[in-house]
Amino acid sequence: MKTIFKIPIIFLLLIGISYNGVAQFKWPHGAKAAICLTYDDALDGQLDYAIPQLDAVGLKGTFFCTGSSFCLYKRMNEWRTAQKNGHELGNHTLFHPCLSLRPDGTKADWVKPAYDLANYTLPQMINELKTANTLLKAIDGQEERTYGYTCSDITAGGITFTDSIKGIFTAARSDGPIPESMNGYNRYKTPSWGVNDPTAEDLIAYINQASDKGTIAIFMFHSVGGGYLNVGAEQHKKLLEYISKNRKDFYCATFKEVMNYIRDNK
Repeated sequence: MKTIFKIPIIFLLLIGISYNGVAQFKWPHGAKAAICLTYDDALDGQLDYAIPQLDAVGLKGTFFCTGSSFCLYKRMNEWRTAQKNGHELGNHTLFHPCLSLRPDGTKADWVKPAYDLANYTLPQMINELKTANTLLKAIDGQEERTYGYTCSDITAGGITFTDSIKGIFTAARSDGPIPESMNGYNRYKTPSWGVNDPTAEDLIAYINQASDKGTIAIFMFHSVGGGYLNVGAEQHKKLLEYISKNRKDFYCATFKEVMNYIRDNK
């Protein structure tokens, strides 16, 4: 005669096991999901709209700065102040190299041959990243840095450099869908959504998807309030207000802070 043991569901939850046997990831303060608000290329709209809106609701963002950005040059003191106020300045290379021929076969005609990652060597890419880190350290004094892959490209001269940057950065943001679970989460190739003219409802639905899964939603913003790969200032503001009103549900912090939390709590 077989004895059947019935384990109460509450016990499974207490020891961190879900119905399908996957360990649950615990975000700080009982949050349902994590959110990272990241912004690429060091653009004027980020200083004019994004940072004031973030500050108004007490949220912090990560700004992946391209070293050759004219906005970074002409408004350096404002970027320095943003970092002092809790925002993160991340590395986005010096010259924003990308692949002119995309992995899916499409062409990026705007990529100049000198900045085509297909023409880069691996040492050249690593040197550019290290030099960009030096530039950013001169601005904010920080040594620990994260990276945002330019165009989400991870190869230089046909060689994948994801492993090569582990000694330079604590994490790196790529693109891709919201993860189904945090098991096997790769901090050096994190998925994110590159937004382009979304509605506020689209933005809010994205973080609620992460909440349903108990995982993480990372936004890849570029222009705010007008420009390429744009998010409207009002749509951006509504997203931040929604996150602020639902703080208990979301762990919203800089990319570096969230990635370090994942590293230390896996």
